[in-house]
Amino acid sequence: MKHSINKKAEEYLKFLATNEEKSAEAGKVHEYIDSPDQLDLLIKHHDIKIVGLNFYPELDLMLIVLNNKKIIKRKISDFKKFQSASLSDLENYGISRYGVHWEKLDEDLSLRGFLQYELNHLDMPLSA
Repeated sequence: MKHSINKKAEEYLKFLATNEEKSAEAGKVHEYIDSPDQLDLLIKHHDIKIVGLNFYPELDLMLIVLNNKKIIKRKISDFKKFQSASLSDLENYGISRYGVHWEKLDEDLSLRGFLQYELNHLDMPLSA
């Protein structure tokens, strides 16, 4: 099923795309975060990015690999849409500057969210 959008929304999306292209050409990238906190600044100043994900359903484990050689561990079962997903569905994702998107699962997870969880659970073991 193809999604349709109204003319105003279509014009606005074209406007955003044009401005992003102009900003990229000028060497400027528009930040979408109005009031960055320390975590946002950490991500920006250290250019932290997700470079890959590995899934181990039999262990209920997802590994998030960052470009600074750090690995974040999360339980697959922590994410409702992942609980009934096949390994093929889990491995069919796209990485952006701000996180990961699973089109088929209609799920988006942010780098910021992964890091926030990691900071909040440093002293907790992965398994209960």
